Amino acid sequence: MTELADRWGLDPVFFWMRDDWRPDKPVEIDDNGVVHVYGYAECAEVYSDPKSYSSKVEALLLGDNGLDEMLTEGTLTQADPPVHTKLRKAAGRAFTPQTVAGLEPAITKVVHELLDAAAGKDCLDLVEDLSYPMPVIVIADLLGVPHGDRELFKKWGDQMIAAAGEVPVEIGDARRDDVDVAAALGHVPELLDYLRAHVVERRRKPREDLLTKLVEVEIDGERLSETAVVNFARELLIAGHSTSSAALGNMLLCLDAHPDQMARLRDDPGLARGAFEETMRFLSPIAGSSRATAADVELAGVKVPKGSLVRLWLAAANRDERQFARPKVFDLDRDPNPHMGFGRGIHFCIGAPLARLESRIAVNALLERFPRLRTDPEDPVEFRPADDVLGVRRLTLLTG
Repeated sequence: MTELADRWGLDPVFFWMRDDWRPDKPVEIDDNGVVHVYGYAECAEVYSDPKSYSSKVEALLLGDNGLDEMLTEGTLTQADPPVHTKLRKAAGRAFTPQTVAGLEPAITKVVHELLDAAAGKDCLDLVEDLSYPMPVIVIADLLGVPHGDRELFKKWGDQMIAAAGEVPVEIGDARRDDVDVAAALGHVPELLDYLRAHVVERRRKPREDLLTKLVEVEIDGERLSETAVVNFARELLIAGHSTSSAALGNMLLCLDAHPDQMARLRDDPGLARGAFEETMRFLSPIAGSSRATAADVELAGVKVPKGSLVRLWLAAANRDERQFARPKVFDLDRDPNPHMGFGRGIHFCIGAPLARLESRIAVNALLERFPRLRTDPEDPVEFRPADDVLGVRRLTLLTG
């Protein structure tokens, strides 16, 4: 593990990638009162109790200067039951497994068109040439917004990622006031205005797209508000493409570091499913998640007061020896593989089926078209600047 961390130049903030890291306890409280959860069972316990562990973390971080409630209306990640239950039901009716499965021909076409455009190069910039534009195009087409605007999406996404890297975990007197938490939570005015215009247009003139389904869906006789539709679309567009992009980059890194496994996958494309799931465990893009305690609780024998920030280190939990045999080994055949790369419980990522499909299609296309695909030792990988998101920002792959 440490050898890979050094090879990739990983920042020490990704502590779980070091062989010498061992948590003294599965749950610890630091000097700032932040609760750090490293254990698999303990993370699962937090996920299973949304009443005690609230998703409304921004209120804890921002205090009286919190965001307007309208900015979180419709966001699955910032909602608790019963609001979350209603939103999830609405999203499930619009974003069905059949809808995702039906995208396979379109995703395959997009992947090969992007690789055709990069043909003739001695190397690929995986992010620029494939892993960024592919999910943006797919989700934009699904929502019904022009994928030609992907440079706008990239600008907004980069702004949010940069802001997320600056959000403090300290609370109380140590809280910083100079960071753009609104941007970190995806509340970029230009993006919201952009999506709102499309939602208004769908109410006036419905189409055969996901935005129209979200506008028209009814739960208990009520439709989602305009704001809720905008925020849900924003979450899907930005979070969805970011996770898919990072997952594909991480998968290529893992396969390159394990050439025997890459050779097996090249010979048997059916192993792509296992490669994706093991990547989500071994080098999960969503390395951490946060909750705020809504009551006094006890976790693994640690008393946690109400109003505490709880950081779930999912990447560490995915290496818990109590749950996974040989957790530091990248194994395409790992089965079962109940990783937490997509969260757990009511907040299990709604876009997981799409990310799985995109990554399977993309990695098989890459290995089929480029028999000598490998990383460039002269051009080190660059990662995104955030401690709870582990994904490549730039990855050069040699093709010749």
